[in-house]
Amino acid sequence: MNQEQNITNHIKVPNKDLEILKSHFPQCFDKDGNFQLEKFKSNLTEKEINFSSESYGLDWLGKSYSRLLASDSANTLLKADQIHNAKDENKNAENLLIKGDNLEVLKHLANAYYEKVKMIYIDPPYNTGSDGFVYNDDRKFSVKELQNLIGIDEERAKRILDFTQQKSNSHSAWLTFMYPRLYVAKQLLKDDGVIFISIDDNEVAQLRLLMDEVFGEENFVVEFIWKKGKELEANNVGYHHEYVLLYAKYKNNLNLLLKEKDISRHKSDLTEPNLVEGIESEYKAGELFQLINLSKQDDYNLEIPLKGGKILTRKGYLAPSTLLEYIKTGRIFVGKKETVYVKSFLSDERDGSVISSVIESEFGTTKKGGIEQKEYFNFKPFSYPKPTLLLKHFIKTVENNSLIMDFFAGSGTTGDAVMQINAEDGGNRKFILVQIPELIDKKKKKKSYDFVKEELKAEPTIFEITKERLFRASKKINEELDKKIEKLQAQIPTPENKTEIEKFKKLQAQNYFKIFETTPIWEDYNFEADKLDNQISLLDETKLTQDDIKALLTTWKTFDGIPLTQELEPIDLSGYEAYYGNEKLYLMNKSFTTDNLKTVLEKIDLDKEFNPSSIIAFGYYFDSKNLRELSESLKLYTNKKNIGIDFITRY
Repeated sequence: MNQEQNITNHIKVPNKDLEILKSHFPQCFDKDGNFQLEKFKSNLTEKEINFSSESYGLDWLGKSYSRLLASDSANTLLKADQIHNAKDENKNAENLLIKGDNLEVLKHLANAYYEKVKMIYIDPPYNTGSDGFVYNDDRKFSVKELQNLIGIDEERAKRILDFTQQKSNSHSAWLTFMYPRLYVAKQLLKDDGVIFISIDDNEVAQLRLLMDEVFGEENFVVEFIWKKGKELEANNVGYHHEYVLLYAKYKNNLNLLLKEKDISRHKSDLTEPNLVEGIESEYKAGELFQLINLSKQDDYNLEIPLKGGKILTRKGYLAPSTLLEYIKTGRIFVGKKETVYVKSFLSDERDGSVISSVIESEFGTTKKGGIEQKEYFNFKPFSYPKPTLLLKHFIKTVENNSLIMDFFAGSGTTGDAVMQINAEDGGNRKFILVQIPELIDKKKKKKSYDFVKEELKAEPTIFEITKERLFRASKKINEELDKKIEKLQAQIPTPENKTEIEKFKKLQAQNYFKIFETTPIWEDYNFEADKLDNQISLLDETKLTQDDIKALLTTWKTFDGIPLTQELEPIDLSGYEAYYGNEKLYLMNKSFTTDNLKTVLEKIDLDKEFNPSSIIAFGYYFDSKNLRELSESLKLYTNKKNIGIDFITRY
């Protein structure tokens, strides 16, 4: 199949709900693809569904505009930090740090990461009046355009444009800012995914209703109260807490893991070898299980064979057959003073355990978050930062191989917490962090401004602080892992030691990240789909640099569902470099010839690893003759693998 695509200016969030409606109710769409609600209603009887005109919900000035922003096309490209990403330690990194407006970034990620993220944590602006939040919007709609786009009257269109263009921090402005970001973020969550959102009294009521609208009231899980420590006093009230809202993508699929049981009171036993006969392993404090002291039970006399032939007798609640099975499977542990424990795994205890809705200060305070910042920077770049303990508390509720996202990355606490907890429990969690390059106010944050400008030699933006925090956190964690490796290397070599060393090295490799950023689409790239028959006159392709083409390729491959962490493979087609990945071959360079085409066809037949289902050509770099030749050759050629190949001309 041959087709032309105008993708670059039309990167949107896929609307899966609309696709479901089209598949089941095609008769309810007109020839232009517009959904006709009245026709849809007429297809359903009153018994099937009741279309009530009254409902409970949240409305605000700008709500229809915020929906437009959620569905509007991205107006940027994605560009890799080629120098950073090419470093040996970063080449295979699976973590991401992305610089740009988070709404733009989320739209770019919507295909490649659709339903791939297990957990989202965000700490958005609280809209306190002193936190610097104002609504900024670079989209320039006229009153008439806005009326037509979202179907409102002239007066309302004027009011919306007024607050979107005047740096408002009203409730309406904050909701208009938050809605599209939450809407797109929901598309990235897995069906059993969860989102945690920190907030305080200023917007908690509005956020709760907004989340009910985006995620559904039925998917609300809990409103945590976090005891953050004493920070603020007003009207004779000391505000010592904030909130964290937890919603599930689908609550029916919710499966939160439980936090570790408290084993601190047994620490004196943890370094002792297991004394049970036939069990050589040493008790590991980092594993996830509960300890139960059997000596406090009195149902059975238990005989436990110890090393050296001694039999330990204890009262306990286990039947002898169960005890024997536990000994065989290594679930019995005898420590100091012949105290007996049974390892009870979380899977055994999940049904009877709960996670508290009150998060005590033992999980960190903002003061602790500030101390962590000072340890990295010798000053505190951010006010009221979240501590890694709090983030780790949330991260432990999902599997240890989860993809975790934070699109208000700030000081980078989420990325730091992911790396820390992986090092602690051997997990393979990965993160995606997004941070806008917001300029640091020189007057309000002079230390931060001077640090970035003078020490980092970079533009003084918050993004540079985020990036540097991740660098320093990674270095600190890897140095701690180095010490463990050195300790093992100093011991007599054993297979167990070798395995542990390899494990720690693998954990070190997980603490690196790739960097990408959004960049504006070229000014003269703005054209409409009906102009595709005359592309040459629309863009002077001689102005495009190799970096421009790489940014276009990165944007397109992400749109095509290929993760940013996955590099495309360069393919040599008799001197012409193409790029291959996920059964897609990209022809992005000039001077494609008949010989190159011949090589493509031969490679399809002869190379068992080369199976392109799509060949995508950058239309500006091909004349009409080249395109026809490519199209016809692929159409007529019967390859030995019987692969059906689509030829796509893309702009």
